[in-house]
Order: sequence, then C-alpha cells, then structure tokens
Amino acid sequence: MHENLHESYPTTPTTGATTTQTGTPVASDAHSLTAGADGATALHDRYLVEKLAQFNRERIPERIVHAKGGGAFGELVVTEDVSAYTRAAVFQPGATSEMLLRFSSVAGEMGSPDTWRDVRGFALKFYTTEGNLDIVGNNTPVFFIRDAIKFPDFIHSQKRLPGSGLRDADMQWDFWTLSPESAHQVTYLMGDRGLPKSWRHVNGYGSHTYQWINAEGERFWVKYHFKARQGVENIDGIEAEAIAGADADFYRRDLYEAIERGEFPTWDVKVQVMPYADAAGYRFNPFDLTKVWPHSDYPLIPVGHFTLNRNPQNHFAEIEQAAFSPANQVPGTDISPDKMLMARVFSYPDAQRYRVGTNYNQIPVNAPHAAPVHNYSQDGAQRHGFNAPTAPVYAPNSFGGPVADPTRAGEGSWESDGELVRAAATLHAEDSDFGQAGTLYREVFDDAARERFLTTITGAVGGVTRPDIRERAIAYWAAVDAELGAALRAALTAGFDEAAEAAVEPVGTPS
Repeated sequence: MHENLHESYPTTPTTGATTTQTGTPVASDAHSLTAGADGATALHDRYLVEKLAQFNRERIPERIVHAKGGGAFGELVVTEDVSAYTRAAVFQPGATSEMLLRFSSVAGEMGSPDTWRDVRGFALKFYTTEGNLDIVGNNTPVFFIRDAIKFPDFIHSQKRLPGSGLRDADMQWDFWTLSPESAHQVTYLMGDRGLPKSWRHVNGYGSHTYQWINAEGERFWVKYHFKARQGVENIDGIEAEAIAGADADFYRRDLYEAIERGEFPTWDVKVQVMPYADAAGYRFNPFDLTKVWPHSDYPLIPVGHFTLNRNPQNHFAEIEQAAFSPANQVPGTDISPDKMLMARVFSYPDAQRYRVGTNYNQIPVNAPHAAPVHNYSQDGAQRHGFNAPTAPVYAPNSFGGPVADPTRAGEGSWESDGELVRAAATLHAEDSDFGQAGTLYREVFDDAARERFLTTITGAVGGVTRPDIRERAIAYWAAVDAELGAALRAALTAGFDEAAEAAVEPVGTPS
C-alpha cells in the first residue's frame, strides 16, 4: 500500500537558508534591490522577479463545475464475491485498494459557501493493480439532463448573468421548465438531500450505468451505490443560511477535523446488476441518466466498504490537482451507451489537460500506484517522467516495446442500432420525464418531507420574475404531481408566509 502519498512530492525543508527555486541561497527575504534606499527597483533582482512571477502563477484554473470541494484518502476492502459479474482485480474477494474521495458542490465557485442548496459531487479514484479506476458521481442517483449537448447550457443557466454577474432565478427555471427531463433531479435537489448535514452524511452514486465483464467474457450492466454508515442526515434552510454566513468551509472543516480526531467515515459499496439482455426490453431506458432502476427490479448486491482515514498533506497538490475521469476504467469494467457518460469520457480528460496540464497523470495524486505505465507518449509541458534513453517511442516496433493486449479487443462494446442519428434516448414502456420524480415525491418522501418540499419550491419559484416562466414552473411541478402543482399555485398566489420566507436560503443553483 502506498500509505504516504505525500512522500512522493518534493518537500521544502523547514530550516536552513532561503534559496531560489534552483537551490541558490538568497541575500534577503525582506528587501528588494534598489538604487539607493528610495530609488528604482532593479529588474535584475533575480529572487524578487522569481518570487513575484511564481506568485502570479500559483493558481490553476478552477473547475468550471464542482469548483468548491475537499477530500481525503482511504482504503477499499472487498468482503463479498462478485466475481460472477466482473473480473476486475479491484472487486475480487479480499482485495484492498488505496483510494481518494473528493466531495464538492456543483454550481458554486471556489469560494462559495458549502451549505448552499446544491447537488454534491462524489468522485472516487481507486489505485488498483490494473491501473486507476475512477467513478465520478454525485449524492443523487440521477442528473438534470440525459444528453451532453445540453450540458454547457445547463451549467450556464445555473451560473451568472453576463451583465450583473448575479445568479438569476428566471434563467434557472427557464432552462429547467424547457427541459422536462430535469424534473427527477430537481425533486431531489429541492428535497431534503439538497442540504446535507456534512459530506460524511451523504450517500454516493455512480449515477451512470456502467458495464462489468466477467472472466468468461459475459457482460452485465451495473450501477454503483455508496451507502454512508454514518447515515444520511440533512439540515433545514434556516440552519444552512446561518452556517453559510458563519463558516463558508463548514463541510471541508468537518471532514478534516473528523479524520484528525480518528472518526473515520465509512461507506458500504453496493451495486445493482442487470443482465445484459434485459436492457433492450426493460420498462425504463436503463442508459438514461435521469432515471433510476427500482430496487424491487434489481436489488442492491453488497461488494465491500471503504473508509477515509488520511487527510491530504497539501490540499492544492492532492485535492485541487486531483483529476478524475470516467474514462479511467480497468479490465472487467467499462462504459455503457449512456449519452452523458460517452461524452464525459472525452470531456473530463480534456478539461484536466486544460486545467492541470498535458501531463496531469504524472502528478503523484493522479499517477497509478500499483500498476506500471508503459506507452509511447512523449514530451509535453511539465513532463517529469520519461522513457528510457534507447526505448522505442512508436508502435509497432522491433525493439521489444510494450504491445497492446488483443484479448481486451471489444471487451466493453455493445450492440447498437448502427445508424448515426440525432435523437433522444429510446423510450421504453414506462419512460416519462416526470414519472420517477412523482414517485420520489409521493412514495419516498414522507408527509413532513413533502411539506418541506412545498415550502422550498415556493421560495425557489417565488424568485422568478417573468410570469410566463413562473407559469411553466407551476406546470412543471403539476406534471410531477397534480396536487403539488395546485398547492404551489395557491402558495404563490397567497404570497410568502413566514415559513416560505425562511426557506429562501442561498443555493448553489439559485432559488
């Protein structure tokens, strides 16, 4: 186990002479070189120039989404036997793997308060013996859209107006009501899970449908679930607003301090497994990211658990530079025809190359720990690993360089329609944009949760200023549940009472 990841980073001694970045002692930490005490600063004060130039560049671009976050390292332990479904070494009985979990908020910028109402990112990196496996999900099992071509528009609608630089309820609800597939996720967001008590008290989900392949080559569709042993706990809007004003880093502080105290949070790892052939005739499109698979159809199967037991030694090096991507799969795992997932497989590594650098996978937090890297990539900015001096840098070659594994050809493939078309996901027997959102509201929420939900959406939709968008928002919730829509209209017509006013909390996706 690579228990001290930070030891692979160069560290600065805490004592001794101050030096330049190249190790040369400097003359002063306190005074620039000038022409006399009050004269012009000399441009050839090399340490001053180096110090200011480094300072000007010490930030990398923040993530466009999931900018604000924190995380910790831990260990995955597999306690069950799921080898009938996957040959991945990481999921074999008794296997242990070092791992990293980064939590985040979706819409807020780097300095935004942790307790804004928002979806929480739940990004996992497992350092397996076959390379890194990343599962990049949220604390909800679904998402707002099913096709990535809408993703930039969705995020723009949740961010800020170009003129005022302010978030805008009209913009948000305009997009949501024109994209009815968002209803299931918005029901989660406006429900209790939109305001977690802490990162330690959220469940995580891979959200997408992935593929598992066993040793015999049989393929299965799979969804990942990570259940917090600490329990799922939430706070209300009044408490969230108070915390946002008092401690913008509340979640980050809570996780860090809990681990420092030895209170290591644990999540049980479970999966839903669908036989490959079931997908074609299942009542919901199983590759639609706005849908869940009911547990009554595909029960949760236990795999093991992971525990976070080590804080980062340097937040920037190990959390901010951490780069996650669903493109990081291992033998025995792969992707599915989920349209959002297929696009993320391209988009995430592309974003990391822009944000962190061409050779971001050579940064210790992103490099595999237990698997060697053999390929023909070469050069690029910030490269610090390199091929042997006489190693071939091309393929095919006659010098014994690494070769591809032909047994993996087509391992993660699937049958498709064959034609190139622009269309929504194929509708199955019970597919509906509002159906599962209505089930969540009526059958999962209890009476108290439904009351809180109505208060929350009354406050949220009450921020909309355009009458046509407000009418669409009412119709949107009426499509989820007719009685809910009627109650919302009555509440908006009557105006806010004290409870509704108190519910207008600051939210990452604005109310």
